[in-house]
Amino acid sequence: METYAFDGKILIIGFGSIGQGVLPLILRHLGTPPERILIVTADKRGEEVAREFGVRFIVNPVTADNYEEILRSHLGRGDFLLNVSVDVSSAALIEYCQKNGILYLDTVVEPWQGGYTDQSRSLSERSNYALREGALALRSLPLKGPRPTAVLAHGANPGLVSHFIKEALLHIARDTGEPVEPPVTREEWARLARKLGIKVIHIAERDTQASPIPKSIGEFVNTWSIDGFYGEGSQPTEMGWGTHEKKLPKGGREHNSGCGAAIYLEQPGYMTTVRSWTPTSRAQRGWVITHNESISIADYLTVKEGGKAVYRPTAHYAYHPCDGAVLSLDELGTNNGVLQEKQRLISEDVLPGGIDELGVLLMGHAKGAYWYGSRLSIDEARRLAPHNNATSLQVTVGILGAMVWAIQNPESGIVDADEMDHELVLRVARPYLGEMLGVYTDWTPIEGRGTLFPEQFDAEDPWQFENFRMS
Repeated sequence: METYAFDGKILIIGFGSIGQGVLPLILRHLGTPPERILIVTADKRGEEVAREFGVRFIVNPVTADNYEEILRSHLGRGDFLLNVSVDVSSAALIEYCQKNGILYLDTVVEPWQGGYTDQSRSLSERSNYALREGALALRSLPLKGPRPTAVLAHGANPGLVSHFIKEALLHIARDTGEPVEPPVTREEWARLARKLGIKVIHIAERDTQASPIPKSIGEFVNTWSIDGFYGEGSQPTEMGWGTHEKKLPKGGREHNSGCGAAIYLEQPGYMTTVRSWTPTSRAQRGWVITHNESISIADYLTVKEGGKAVYRPTAHYAYHPCDGAVLSLDELGTNNGVLQEKQRLISEDVLPGGIDELGVLLMGHAKGAYWYGSRLSIDEARRLAPHNNATSLQVTVGILGAMVWAIQNPESGIVDADEMDHELVLRVARPYLGEMLGVYTDWTPIEGRGTLFPEQFDAEDPWQFENFRMS
């Protein structure tokens, strides 16, 4: 068991399913004694887990009015703030950490409570695109001396999937006979994706974990944070927008500022589905839930000439959650986005045999499509780490890998997952990811189309977004 020494203090904000799952991994691999770790969270969820490991636990919801006092009371230069909360502004925490020499990591760039659904703000302003732009703008803070590392949005996805893409690009290059030296810079990775002909990247996930208790009417069930899933699903549908796309989709809108790598739809993610593919399900229906990686991957793999983007893949999440969550999304849509009063996290009571298959599906190259990622069963997850199911463990080891990278690169400033050393992060995470596999397929989103009913689709270019879209 590999360990990585960290001598500072660690403050964990938020302690839902991800916080509870990552704590034993931190204690196992970072060598930080329990007395140097503190949990500050909004409610008593997870208090018994903190007590099990001898870690101090404080119920004190972090707000715009008290966050500076909380951070000042518990952290100093060289310490680490791990933010796995909801409804707490990432930008506010990052700015404080940048000014005070504190390492930082979150799994999603969050606004203050209500930011996702604030009707006084435009859809563009409520998007992950805008949240990411706001966080990246903090790179220009006037600071003296080195800028402490702050890792944006790094769990499984966003996070590990950006590193999966780099591995997948190298595999495709090898298997198509493209001689290539492993890229080092952002520009080299983008040119490799262009050379290979990658047009579309899905973060393609299938979760087959199940509870012995079926979902009931008026209940939202899920295998990871219900608050987080609901918040993301209520944001506008977002995707990195490829240069091969012929036209904007119905309801599609461009942002009028920022990097220009993404678009959004005038409908929430819980209402938007696409055709996709994973090794277990083969063809599947996936929800386009907005995530930071949809924008950061497209931005990172953009090739520009004369200041104009000449290559960029379309990139977005295509998520088929557990069956109970599928029914929950259906009911959520029926109720026009009003969250069910009853909520249940499927974690400790997952039936044996279920898996979470999380990977990246790279399409448009010489071999058609290639899925690369992690197939992790609930049974193996339980053997590997306490207080995790298959879904949460993929997230928590993504956090662990990124924390190790930040500790070893403490003066890197504000970074996306795509800008990190993918080999180091994956080396830390791999022992917990179950089976890592790569599978080629000749599937396309127009397979079998127009045989039973007349349909409009682009037969000349199967990789157009309009061919993927279902709703």
